Amino acid sequence: MRRQMVHRAEPDVREVLNWLQRQISVHVALVAGNTATMEASTLGFPREVLRPLAPLLVRLSSGQTAAAAIQVDKLHVRCEVLGVCGTRPVLVVAADREVLSPQEAALASHTGSVIALLRRDRDADRISRGYQYKARQLRFAVLSALMVGDPSLARRMTTGAVPPLLDADQVRVYLLHCSQTDRDRITQAHQDSSGYHGPDLMVQCPAFKTHLICLIADDSQTDADSTPGHGKVLRRLVHDNPHYALGISGPHALSATAQAYSQAAHALAAARTTPGRVALYHGQTPLADLLPPRPALLWARAFLRPLDSLPKVTVDITHLAMSVPRSAVASLLDLSRNTVTAHIRRAERALGVDLSDVRCRAAVTLALTLTGSTSLPEPAEHQVLPTLDDLLRTDSAAAWAQAFLHPLQAPHRRTLHAWINANADAQRAASRIGISRNTVRTHLRTVEALLSRDLLTTGSGIHDVVHALHITTSKVGGRSSFAGESGQGVEAYRGQPGRAG
Repeated sequence: MRRQMVHRAEPDVREVLNWLQRQISVHVALVAGNTATMEASTLGFPREVLRPLAPLLVRLSSGQTAAAAIQVDKLHVRCEVLGVCGTRPVLVVAADREVLSPQEAALASHTGSVIALLRRDRDADRISRGYQYKARQLRFAVLSALMVGDPSLARRMTTGAVPPLLDADQVRVYLLHCSQTDRDRITQAHQDSSGYHGPDLMVQCPAFKTHLICLIADDSQTDADSTPGHGKVLRRLVHDNPHYALGISGPHALSATAQAYSQAAHALAAARTTPGRVALYHGQTPLADLLPPRPALLWARAFLRPLDSLPKVTVDITHLAMSVPRSAVASLLDLSRNTVTAHIRRAERALGVDLSDVRCRAAVTLALTLTGSTSLPEPAEHQVLPTLDDLLRTDSAAAWAQAFLHPLQAPHRRTLHAWINANADAQRAASRIGISRNTVRTHLRTVEALLSRDLLTTGSGIHDVVHALHITTSKVGGRSSFAGESGQGVEAYRGQPGRAG
């Protein structure tokens, strides 16, 4: 019994019944009393005895009787109900000799108690697993609401058990890289009785099985090194486990959780090659904040206007697919990859672009960022529509691109150019510049650390790289020498200007 409970496996009732058979030389079965069907039995149990026992088994199972002994043909049969509630099974002991002695009857009764305990342990374990699953789903739902900037939705869906995190003024996202087994253990070890994690929230990422997303309340106005609670716990875990890495965002309002997650993902990419394997996001001002506001918003709205005719779910899926792979979108939304692809195809037809091209994705992402900002003023009507190229020719954009790429040495820039020109295909990039695919990926890992951008896991950092390379190569000769395999990628930058309204 102890062995079975410790290993948390399904209880092997047959093993217990066989043990009783060896002790007192009887036939034993565990029977569902309401249907008189055997759940388990010893080898050679006389099934024919169950038919005349049917009325007795029903009375036992329903609680009218606790135990009974009866003669069936030449068999002495002893029946005892197990458990105290629900539809209870009955232990049936059949002896083809004299009636069981008091000691044998006591041993049979004790065996029934053991089986009842094993079943109760199994049921408790099943209930616990069900609770853990529901708690995990609820935490993910809260995260999903925060990722779309709607803390009120997160609060409404948790009415009666609102997580303390939703009362925080600011949060940081800590993104922990560890094994899938470890992240489940960590999540459960720090879970409280409400299914949350005190003032914080830990969520197993459904898209990336080695990522644990931790939202840490940060109302202390201190730096990340001084963040109390689970922030210190996560740092200690990384210190003690050489295969772990941790990326930490800056502080954000709850409604900006998506930006915090993006920062943490970029920081994690840098952390993998950092000696301590912990990195805090230190990024520049985003490109979108440096573009001329009115022309930028005018371009973005004109570029994305065809999406207005599509269902909101298509737009939302397309938006998500700009920052994570399609397979991850399918996992996050519990959809098939074919369904995700179908939605993206509709968006492609509406926009007239190929969203498998990194330049098109970079342009769409920038437009979505611009239209999603509440700080930009409304553009005046009947203005001349700028192109994205026009927006990126400004001095502020050029300064941003130069500063962004400044940490890279010549070999890394060369590899990065080749990789983007090969549409982020490492093998084709390797062929173009005469190095191995592994060398390309090694260079890209170095670039991730130097730029604090995730290029190879979620790929969300590619968009800034695309814009920075386009800006710097355009400045060299007045016309971009940064050309890939898809003409649509270039057209996303050079769309013909027109008029608004």
